[in-house]
Amino acid sequence: MATQHVTEWRGQELLDNDGDKIGTIEEIYLDTDTDRPEWALVKTGLFGGKGTFVPLQQANPTPAGVQVPFEKSHVKDAPNVDPDGQLSPSEEQTLYRHYDLDYGDSRSDRGAVGRDTSGPTTDDAMTRSEEELKVGTAQRETGRARLRKYVVTDEVQKSVPVQREEVRVEREPITDANIDNATDGPAISEEEHEVTLHAEEPVVEKRAIPKERVRLDKDTVEEERQVSETVAKEEIEVDGDRR
Repeated sequence: MATQHVTEWRGQELLDNDGDKIGTIEEIYLDTDTDRPEWALVKTGLFGGKGTFVPLQQANPTPAGVQVPFEKSHVKDAPNVDPDGQLSPSEEQTLYRHYDLDYGDSRSDRGAVGRDTSGPTTDDAMTRSEEELKVGTAQRETGRARLRKYVVTDEVQKSVPVQREEVRVEREPITDANIDNATDGPAISEEEHEVTLHAEEPVVEKRAIPKERVRLDKDTVEEERQVSETVAKEEIEVDGDRR
C-alpha cells in the first residue's frame, strides 16, 4: 500500500467483512521505522465515541469505504488504547493478539538488523538470563525424646545401735539386813535360779519418699550452615567474520 494513497482514507467509512459500517477513519498511524501505514484510528458510536485501533495489513478500498477482514463486534471489543500519537510495543502486542495477528511477522519488516534463526523474528535484541540462588529454611523432624522411669536396686548399709542384756554375777556379804533371806531354806542344798536375757535386733522398714519432679522442654539453638548449588546463566557471543 502506498503511504500517500492510504493517508487519503482519513474521513472515509471503515467497513467490516460483511460490508457493514464500523465507524469513521479519523487518523492513520504509520510505522515509526518504515513509515508504512499500519493502524487506522476509527471512531465508533455517536457523538465522536471512543477511538478504536484497526490494523491495515489486509485493508482494501471499496466504493463504499475501506473494508477490513474483521467482524464489527470484534473491532468494537478491541482493547482500549489511548490515541496519544504513537503506540508503544506493549500496546501493539495487545492489539495484535486481539486481532489474531502475528506480532513477530509485523516486527520483522521494520528494519531490524538480522533475523532470528531459532524461531520467529521478534526484535533486534535477545534477552540474557541468569539463575539466582534463593536460600530459605524448611523444618523437618530430626528425632524424638521421651522420659522413661524404671526401677534400680542399690545396697544400702547403715549402722544401728542395738542393746543386749548380759549376765553379771554380784556377790554381797551376809549382814544383819540380809541374814533372814540368806538362812531361809535348808542349810545345805542344790538350787538353780534362771534369769531371762533380752537383746535388740535391727528392724528394716521401707517406704517411698518423693524426691524430685522431672519434665522435658525444648530450647531453640541457632547456628550457621553453608549451602552450595549450581546455577546456570546465559552468555552471549558473536560468531562470524569481523571486518
